[in-house]
Parts: sequence; structure tokens; C-alpha cells
Amino acid sequence: MAAFDVLSVLITLAALFAWLNHRALKLPQTIGLMVISLVFSLGLVALTRLGVLDAGPFVALLGRVDFDRALLDGVLGALLFAGALHVDMDDLRRHKLVIGVLASVGVLTSTFLTGGSTFWLFGRLGVDLPFIYCLLFGALVSPTDPIAVGAILKQAGVPHSLHTKITGESLFNDGIGVVVFLVIAGLAAGGGVHGGEAAASGPGIATLLVHEVAGGVAFGAAMGWGVYRLLASVENYQVEIMLTVAIVTGGYAAAQAMHVSGPLAMVVAGLLIGNRGRTLAMSPRTVERLDQFWELADEFLNAVLFVMIGIEVLAVDFARGPVVAGLAAIPIVLGARWVAVGVPVTVLRRWRTFTPHAVKILTWAGLRGGISVALALSVPAGPQRSTLITITYLVVLFSIFVQGLTVGPLVRRLMRRV
Repeated sequence: MAAFDVLSVLITLAALFAWLNHRALKLPQTIGLMVISLVFSLGLVALTRLGVLDAGPFVALLGRVDFDRALLDGVLGALLFAGALHVDMDDLRRHKLVIGVLASVGVLTSTFLTGGSTFWLFGRLGVDLPFIYCLLFGALVSPTDPIAVGAILKQAGVPHSLHTKITGESLFNDGIGVVVFLVIAGLAAGGGVHGGEAAASGPGIATLLVHEVAGGVAFGAAMGWGVYRLLASVENYQVEIMLTVAIVTGGYAAAQAMHVSGPLAMVVAGLLIGNRGRTLAMSPRTVERLDQFWELADEFLNAVLFVMIGIEVLAVDFARGPVVAGLAAIPIVLGARWVAVGVPVTVLRRWRTFTPHAVKILTWAGLRGGISVALALSVPAGPQRSTLITITYLVVLFSIFVQGLTVGPLVRRLMRRV
């Protein structure tokens, strides 16, 4: 079956499931699509075991979808760019210290706390997962997902300043989290990333982090500024929209070729185009068309992404040991998130004012989503891969279903106490 046929099936399922959710479940779009996709997938499994039908062809079709590459090399850049387009840079500047600390120190803290705690716990449960792979698990579940939490926060009535912190952290910690994951994955494979054995040393790792993160930010700024100048020189919304698409496609590919962070480059470019470009380089008509285009692209890619997450359950091996480990990892991941945001917020309260119950909301609103699943699926074949995927999938399912469906009521309840 050709790639076009696979894409056709995914788009058709996404459209049908979105319609069904809108008509019947009326859940937030991301959660509704994943619920229906999971029910669909589990139904296929049940019917296959009952001998009613053979899900083999569908599983084979799923196997043709390189989910981790599709997300990390394609969808992620577009979604981050679209999300950054609508973030006010002045708001980010006001909260830049908090966002920067949470997206960097917070990710590293969560990675090592989760890795160390799960290594100890999995050993007690009899699950053989080496320490470096526990760290890898910590790295892939530490970034929060702006895609999953964005729409939910809008409906929850989160105070504007806290909404900015959560959104800004999610946009930037994805890029930093991916870089940390790549470094640890390189060490797990017996060497560095993009740098062979030299990168496996302490100075090599530090150099790699600086190159990826600072390089991604610098490249995104340069690319955003260049396209802003091009936008200012024309008055044609079709051409201007095409230029923004070129950022997401050509710009992301160029960032990868230079071994700098593509996600961070997309966030910075999106912020520049969405702020300076919107006010100084575009007519009101172009702004309206641009917003409509990227809102539609965001909804479309979001729908396909969460349908893919839902049907990926067919590729997960739910053996008893990894399932128990995955369920046990859920409170560890939440606890690490609580520490990773609680300590910085407590320290920064000396210089910054925070919304009441900020730590509770930041902890519970830190949803994990497609990025964590994609990173787990990108782990090379080996005895640890299946276990890592199962544990990650269970954490993501809990995050999206339980946290995603309760973060709104939690915020409203906490805000009533203020």
C-alpha cells in the first residue's frame, strides 16, 4: 500500500472520529479523538481474538506509518510554529525568567528525578531496565505537550499570567526536552549524538546542548527576521502564507541539517512572525487569512496526530511486567513534575508574584502527549525498547485522559478559593 493510501486512511478516520466526537461525546477535540481511536483499536483487537475478523491488514498498514519520524520531522514543527504565532511576545518577556527556568532547569530536574526513581522502583518490581534507559524514559516524559493542554486551558479559565507561563514553558521545553533525549539516547547507544565518542564526555555533552539549543534559537531568529523582511516587501496574502509554510518545511529541514534544534527554531520564528510580522509587515486582510490558514492546519494536524496516538495501541505489547511498571511510574512522573516546578516557583517568589495554587495547576496541567510517544518509538530496536514504549504509553494515556479531563474542574475549584 502506497504512502498516499496510508495518509488517506488516517485523514478519513480523523474526519469521521472528529464528527463523532462533535456530535456525540462533545469532549475536548484532542481527548475525544484519542478516546474514539482507542475504542476503535481495542474493538479490532477484541474482534480478532473472537475470530470475527482479522486485524492483520490494519496492523500491517499501521506498521507503514513511521510515527516518530512523521511527528518529529514534520508535524511537530508545524504545530509549534502555529502555537507560537498566537503568543504575545510582550507577555513572554514579562515572564521570561520563569518560563526559561521551567523549560530548562525544570526539564533536567524532572529527567533525573524520574530516571533515578524509576530505576529504583523497576528493580523492586523485577523489571530489567538499565539506568541509562530509565534516564531516557525521564527525558521523554519530562516535556509537556502544548498541543494537548492548549485548548483545555482556554476552557478552564486559567488566569492570564499563569496561562502564559504554561504555554510558554510548553513551547520551549519541547525543544529542550528533545535535545536532552537525543544526548541520553546517544549515550545509551554507546557514543554521543552528532559527535561520536567525543560528545560522550562532559564537555562534549555541554557543547552539544549549547550548539543545539543556542543554535536553534539563533537560527529561528535569523529565519524569522528574513521572512519578516520578505513579508514586508509584498502585499499578497497567498504569497505571504506560502512564505510561512516555507519556514515550517524548509526551515525545519535546514535546522536538522545543521544539527540545531528544529523545534526551538520553529517557536522563535513563529513568535517573530506572529508579533513583529503581524503588526509591521501584514495588512489586516493578510493577518485574517494567515490566522485562518494556521488555525485550520493546527486543527487538522492535531486531529491526525491524536488518531495516530490512539491506534498506535495496536503496536504496544502489554505484557504484565511493563504494564505494572507503567502504572507505578505514573505517580513518580507526577511527583517529579511537582518538584521540578515547585522548587523554582518557591525560589522565584522572592522576585515574582505568582497566581495562588500555581504549583498545583502547573503540575496537573503538565500533560504528556504525542511527543513522548514519538520519542519512545524512536528508540532503536533492542530488548529495552518494547518495555519503554509500554511504560510511556500508559503514562501518556493517564495524562491525557485523567489529567486532561480534570484540569478544568481543578482550576475552577482552586480559583473559587482565592
